[in-house]
Amino acid sequence: MIDKELIAKRLRELREAVKLSQAKLSKEIDVKQPLIARYETAINTPAYGVLVKYADYFDVSCDYLLGRCDHPHGKFYEGIPESLSENPQIEEFVEMCFDPTSVANARLKETIINILEEKHNNG
Repeated sequence: MIDKELIAKRLRELREAVKLSQAKLSKEIDVKQPLIARYETAINTPAYGVLVKYADYFDVSCDYLLGRCDHPHGKFYEGIPESLSENPQIEEFVEMCFDPTSVANARLKETIINILEEKHNNG
């Protein structure tokens, strides 16, 4: 069952977190301001298309908006560390990049040079 109150709370919290007025959000996602007010007070529940606009704009999952999960990125992302520094594979990768004998080190240097050259050439 859809929890209209939870949906309303999450929509309002997302908007307020980035300090947007309902009027500004209305323009950003092309939804009339009175509808946004009704969604945020649980008078109405947004249609699928509107939920997708919210999800895209705030970079969250529709599962989060609907209350199917508590992590804004949905079930697919659950279990991924909040910080890259918490990921042991990242630590291993960084160590390889700074080992001069590692193939990863040579590729990293090459990639950085290519990025810098591209940036220089494209102004």
